[in-house]
Amino acid sequence: MKKAYIETYGCQMNVNDTEVIFAILEKAGYTRTEDIEDADLLMANTCSVRDNAEQRIWGRLDYFNSHRKKGAFIGIVGCMAERLKDRLLDTGKVDLVVGPDAYRSLPRLLAAITPDSPQIDVLLSRDETYADITPVRTDKNGLSAFISIMRGCNNVCSYCVVPYTRGAERSRDAHSIVREACDVFRKGYREVTLLGQNVDSYLWKGADETVNFAALLRMVAEISPLLRVRFATSHPKDISDEVIETMAAYPNICKHIHLPVQSGSSRMLEKMRRKYDRQWYLDRVAKIRSIIPDCGLTTDVIAGFSSETEEDHQATMSLMADVRFDWAFMFAYSERPGTLAHRTMPDDVPEETKKRRLQEIIEQQNTISLERYRAQIGKTFEVLVEGPSKRDPGQLCGRASNNMMCVFPARDLKPGDYATVTVTDCTSATLICK
Repeated sequence: MKKAYIETYGCQMNVNDTEVIFAILEKAGYTRTEDIEDADLLMANTCSVRDNAEQRIWGRLDYFNSHRKKGAFIGIVGCMAERLKDRLLDTGKVDLVVGPDAYRSLPRLLAAITPDSPQIDVLLSRDETYADITPVRTDKNGLSAFISIMRGCNNVCSYCVVPYTRGAERSRDAHSIVREACDVFRKGYREVTLLGQNVDSYLWKGADETVNFAALLRMVAEISPLLRVRFATSHPKDISDEVIETMAAYPNICKHIHLPVQSGSSRMLEKMRRKYDRQWYLDRVAKIRSIIPDCGLTTDVIAGFSSETEEDHQATMSLMADVRFDWAFMFAYSERPGTLAHRTMPDDVPEETKKRRLQEIIEQQNTISLERYRAQIGKTFEVLVEGPSKRDPGQLCGRASNNMMCVFPARDLKPGDYATVTVTDCTSATLICK
């Protein structure tokens, strides 16, 4: 068999897409390799959400070309392929360009490549979910599996390129999701993460049933109490009381929600087309904490969006201080071509101002994170053992239900076991336990 090497960039959904791609490539006579110089096909599964993600790929193209053996093909797949299309082929460095909804065409396209005929398929779909494909798992520990429950996005936030690169929202057959979760559990996996651009808007309609996200959570959680269930990403405008109550009702649904806020300013949120305001967000957080008091909360924050004032920035800082997130993904705004903001809103916050505001956000969050982690000292958690700690192989590591990473002395435990640990110390990103 020929060998395929794929590098994955961006979000968890891209990891799952890579696993789907490997499954499709197997049917075309390719097996997975982690040795770039032994590969007959070198691909990058790409992300276009931020400019620096794309810039990294341009560099990798040169690297791929310097390492590919004679006769090997180079491909760009995913969001960057969808966004840039022929521009990638025009470099002369790429043989294959395939968008997120066209992975099934890979065997046909690979067979058609010649030195003078690179291949492209970036057609978006309104119904493709890859529901019938069993992914080839690429995780290292064999414990945690990503399962895509939907594709695309209908929100069209003004700064976001995703609706243009992944198409309209469509939900996958609920029973195919449950079958996949059952399959990975039988294979020894002990945790699944249900993935979607906006999982809370999941809605599948069968011949005689309708399944929303809360119902899907129940269906997956009931596979086994030994199977942990996580999900990402929630949208503040859509996360319902029913979802929160379902989380509280099932011990094996992890008590962690990633709830991107992006800004603490209602004016900015309106410009971003987030469809909620500051108070709505704070009310959702209050509801979560009233039902699940110890729920872990993480978020995304953008600094320096179009026309952001110092007052808007301070509104973000104050919201973060009020909510006290465990952690946050924090970025300076980078304009994405083709979005509503790119077409109609000037990128008018000076770069130095963006950098300064971002640094203030990061410093405040680092302080809050350390305080949040210190507040866990003395508490006891059930942890799913993942394996040796990266920093100290003499320690084991695993995540608590609230998504905080725990490290503790290795004993007669192995990956996949559950351990009860008590927190004795911490850093701003790790709980040190016994």
